[in-house]
Amino acid sequence: MNQKITLTIPGKPLGKQRPRVLKNGITYTPRETVDYETFIKELYVMRHFHKQFQGPLKLTITAYFPIPSSASKKKKELMLAGIIRPTIKPDWDNIGKIVTDALNHLAYDDDKQIVEAIVRKLYSDEPRVEIEIEEVSL
Repeated sequence: MNQKITLTIPGKPLGKQRPRVLKNGITYTPRETVDYETFIKELYVMRHFHKQFQGPLKLTITAYFPIPSSASKKKKELMLAGIIRPTIKPDWDNIGKIVTDALNHLAYDDDKQIVEAIVRKLYSDEPRVEIEIEEVSL
């Protein structure tokens, strides 16, 4: 049986931001990215303390975005049903990148172990990111 774990990150989904370069040439990671990665790490340690996968992995990330307050009742229903999907920032790949980087050396030794990944973007009344990590059978 393949082992599987899930983790829920409450709050609006964030994506990995590009590193910034100062005038003196020093590169740094934006504070919002560092804080969000730290938050994911802390939640993982609290929930799955010593669990680290060793083999190939499948990663499924579902990002639930808040419904805009300007949405009509009909449009809100369509958003909650998944008929209207978020085509807003952050991009799906940046959501995946911030999650995989945060879980590196915690959930797995290196993100090169991820051989399959799905990132979905949906709307919800409860913004969050749901992460599922599953071993892949050889």
